[in-house]
Amino acid sequence: MTAIREDLTLLRERRFASLFGARTLSMLGLAFAPVALAFGVLGLPGADAGTLSVVVAAEAIPHVLGLLLGGVVTDRYPRRFVMFTGECLSCIAWLGIGTMLLLGWAPIPVVCAFAVLTGIAGAVVWPVLSGIIPEVAPPHRFQAANALLAVGANVARITGLVSAGAVVVLVGPGWALVGAAIVYAAAATFAWRIGRTPRPGREGGTSAVAELREGWVEFSSRQWLWVVVAQFSLLILAWQGAHTVLGPVVAEAELGGAAAWSAILTGEAVGMLVGVVIALRIRPRRPILVAVVLTSTTALPYLLLGIGAPLAVIVLGGFLMGLGMDTFNVLWQTTMQREVPPEALSRVASYDAFGSMVFGPIGVLVAGPAAVHLGAHPALLVCAGLIVLSSLLALLSPEVRTLHAPDGSDDAVARGEYPAPVDPAAP
Repeated sequence: MTAIREDLTLLRERRFASLFGARTLSMLGLAFAPVALAFGVLGLPGADAGTLSVVVAAEAIPHVLGLLLGGVVTDRYPRRFVMFTGECLSCIAWLGIGTMLLLGWAPIPVVCAFAVLTGIAGAVVWPVLSGIIPEVAPPHRFQAANALLAVGANVARITGLVSAGAVVVLVGPGWALVGAAIVYAAAATFAWRIGRTPRPGREGGTSAVAELREGWVEFSSRQWLWVVVAQFSLLILAWQGAHTVLGPVVAEAELGGAAAWSAILTGEAVGMLVGVVIALRIRPRRPILVAVVLTSTTALPYLLLGIGAPLAVIVLGGFLMGLGMDTFNVLWQTTMQREVPPEALSRVASYDAFGSMVFGPIGVLVAGPAAVHLGAHPALLVCAGLIVLSSLLALLSPEVRTLHAPDGSDDAVARGEYPAPVDPAAP
């Protein structure tokens, strides 16, 4: 308990507390706004699922494609300012869509234009979250900082998912999106309150292509890093198909529909909260080895769905999946922040995100035909098998198995096993 209280003292430090507020509110908006958007678009005259797909794609494609450029921007300019800008873009986009829905004038091309803006906003904010930690927390508290941010994000995610449907029913999707815009405005305010942060990159003289190349050198020179990203390119491919298509199909046909699927998602969310509490305390000497082993828990709910297990058992599988993945996330982010130079950290994080998510849309596109030709249950078993296989393949890497964390003592800092703290007053 004393150690947990010590970790919580980070929230007394203004810079970290401001980042915590910005991240938590941003995640609340991220969980809340898409639900209101879906009901708002589907409520437009003549709109159907295909219309919603077009709008969602307008957001998703620039998000994935913009991640690499977002990493360059975040390593070139003060990260506080980049985060503030991204939150403001989200505020403008959701306010625009909400206002159009309230006015009863919402042409799909204009809605898509605002959706593109939200995708760009996400692409610049995502790399900030890895790169800014060394600027607001001392090196020996990186893991506690990442875990506390994850706790806030998970509470916000649960709150957003639970409240979004009720708010849409009570006040309508237009006002709900205006509310989401207010949440993003509050997130932008907290981001600005982080205060002055050092410019992470050079003042100028290099092109974006050159900086991407430098980021690629940092990324590709670390076997443990690119191996796990390659693992996640397969894991996310399988997860997207199982989670967005195959799982809901089986839940609708055999488990009672949306209520059953919500129960599974709730089990996952609770597991994520427990996972970050565990991550606050564990200090494995081989963090990447432990993290990769934990990723295999992602297969559990889809394996159980595939074999026709009872709903309660599947919910337990979702809980274990959430626990494993959020513990992984904290260990992964902490290791990147320790091992990658701060001036390249956001670019490396953007390569991580891009490589991990690049095949995700393929999983969605393949899942439907697979359910038709193979059946949903066999397709889910294939997805679970691919997730486990990706974890086993990653464990073949010597660096994944052997990369050691520093011991966290003052002597370790003195020996240089931790990078030097960033001076907030540095230009």
